[in-house]
Amino acid sequence: MIRKKEWIAMLLAGGQGSRLHVLTKNLAKPAVPYGGKYRIIDFTLSNCVNSGIDTVGILTQYQPLELNEYIGNGQPWDLDRSHGGVHVLSPYQKATGSDWYRGTANAIYQNIHFIEGYDPEYIAVLSGDHIYKMNYEKMLDFHKAKNADCTIAVITVPWEEASRFGIIAADEDSRIFEFAEKPQKPKSNLASMGVYIFSWKKLKKYLEENERDQNASKDFGKDIIPAMLADGQKLVAYPFEGYWKDVGTIDSLWEANMDLLDPKVPLELHDPSWKIYARNPVMPPHYVGEEANVQNAMIAEGCNIFGTVDFSVLFAGVTIEKGAVVRDSIIMPGTVIKSGAVVQYAIVAEDVIIGENCVVGMRPEQVENKDDWGIAVIGAGAKLKAGSVVKPKQMIDADRQEE
Repeated sequence: MIRKKEWIAMLLAGGQGSRLHVLTKNLAKPAVPYGGKYRIIDFTLSNCVNSGIDTVGILTQYQPLELNEYIGNGQPWDLDRSHGGVHVLSPYQKATGSDWYRGTANAIYQNIHFIEGYDPEYIAVLSGDHIYKMNYEKMLDFHKAKNADCTIAVITVPWEEASRFGIIAADEDSRIFEFAEKPQKPKSNLASMGVYIFSWKKLKKYLEENERDQNASKDFGKDIIPAMLADGQKLVAYPFEGYWKDVGTIDSLWEANMDLLDPKVPLELHDPSWKIYARNPVMPPHYVGEEANVQNAMIAEGCNIFGTVDFSVLFAGVTIEKGAVVRDSIIMPGTVIKSGAVVQYAIVAEDVIIGENCVVGMRPEQVENKDDWGIAVIGAGAKLKAGSVVKPKQMIDADRQEE
C-alpha cells in the first residue's frame, strides 16, 4: 500500500565510531550521551520533527541494541505515528541473500522498498552523529527554488581542518562545479555537512547504477555525488551559518560538551521554538550538599553532589562524594566518583566507579611536554581501585582496568 509523502528522511546511524575508542566499544556512535541529558542522535531527530518531517528511517548496523532501545516507538520526538513515524532499518535476509550495509549509498539502496512505500518526491539523507540545529524545510525550499537534483548543506571550516571533509566549490548562483572527498590539498574550505536533499527519482537511478558497479565504494561522497556532477546534474550548495560539530573524535566530543558552558557559543538548548527532544529517565531533582562547591556546570536530574564541580557536564544519576573534585570533564550517567578522587580534563562513561583518591587526567599546564597532554577516557562499567592514576590521553576499558 502506497502512503504518499512529499518527503521523508533517511538517517545514517550505522557507523562504528572507532575514533571514539572505548566509548563506542559496545555502543553505536549516535547513541553516545551528550550535553547532560541527550544522545547525539537527538539533534538530527529533533531537526526532522521541527522541520515538519514525520517519516524517518534510521539505518543501524554497528552495536544497535542500546540505540534501538533508546529510539523505541519514537514517542519522545512525536514520531510514534501509524502513518509514517520512525522506523529502525537494519540489514536483513532477502530472497537474494543477505548483506551488511557496505557504504552510505548501499545502505540507502538496500532500503529502496521502504522508501518507495511512501512514494516521496524528495528524500533527505542525514547523519546521526552531528550536533547542530537546522531547519531542513528551508533547505527543501532552496532545493525547489534552484530546481536542483541534489542540494548539499555546506559550512565554512578552518583551512587546517578542510582535509577531513568533503570539499565543495560552487559559483555565485550556488551551483556546485567541483567536489573532492577528504582531499590532501583542499582548494576550498567550504565543507559538506553530510546533509543532503535529493529529488528521489534521480537519486534512485544513481543508486541502482552504483550498485551494479562491482568496483564502486557504495558511498555518497566517493561515488554518487561525483557521478551526478560528471553527468551534468544540477547540484547546489546550501549555506549554513549556525553551530555545527562533527563529534567523531574524543577531542571534538569533549569540546562540544564544553561549548555548552560557553555563553559565546551559539548553541541554544533552551529555545522553546526549536526544542531538542530526548528520552529521559524519571529521576528526582539533583541535590547539592551544603559543603559542595559547584561553578559553571550543567547538572542533570538525579545527581548527588557533595564535592567540587567546576566547568563540567554531569549526566543523570551521577554521585560526587565529599572531597572529590571534578573539573573540565564530562561525567556520564550513573557514575560514582568517590571521596578524594580528582578528575580533570576527562570523559567518564556510564556506570563507572572511580575509587577513593584516584587521579584521572591532568590540567594542560601540569604537563611539561604539550604533545603528551590530551583527554583521559574511562570506558563504561569500569571500576578504578582506590589510588589509581590515569594519565592524559590514556583510555581505560572495563575489560582491561588499572590494577
